[in-house]
Amino acid sequence: MTPRMGSVGSMRTGIGVEIAFTKWGGIPHWRYVVEALGQDEYGWWYGGRAGIPMQRGHEAPIIQGHDFVTLVPAAGRWIANWNDQRETRVEIYVDVTTPPIRDDHTVRAVDLDLDVVRLRDGSVEVLDEEEFAEHQVRHRYPAEVITQALATTGDLVELITKRIEPFGAVGDAWLSGFTR
Repeated sequence: MTPRMGSVGSMRTGIGVEIAFTKWGGIPHWRYVVEALGQDEYGWWYGGRAGIPMQRGHEAPIIQGHDFVTLVPAAGRWIANWNDQRETRVEIYVDVTTPPIRDDHTVRAVDLDLDVVRLRDGSVEVLDEEEFAEHQVRHRYPAEVITQALATTGDLVELITKRIEPFGAVGDAWLSGFTR
């Protein structure tokens, strides 16, 4: 699979697109601006450069330490990041979310706490299960949101562990094309 970079469909590449996560109830979470890269059968791809500011809620921004690419899936309840290997031991980081909503300028999703990561050694881990359990009660997640988040997490663990696309070569190809 070769990434199709450039103008694809209605996506104008090279423009800044804000990724805006909230927590349940509209509580501000992570926000940062990435570059539109293109689209393939898996969804829409964006690139973030080392040095971009990233802000969580109302905290002071931090500076991103490495390049990465982000996939907003055509179908799914997650947003995935592939990290440049020089700076982090986390190869792939996937946030379990509500279905992402995107337009030419913004991608929005509610972060449902659970994350699935693949480390450079190939191991796959689920993160923030305690936070998910706590937020189910505190924020009164509807039963269908809980069920869907758990199902999505299970599906992601299988896809990432077995390196089923886009978690095989596809994400790496987009990252390679962006970082060269």
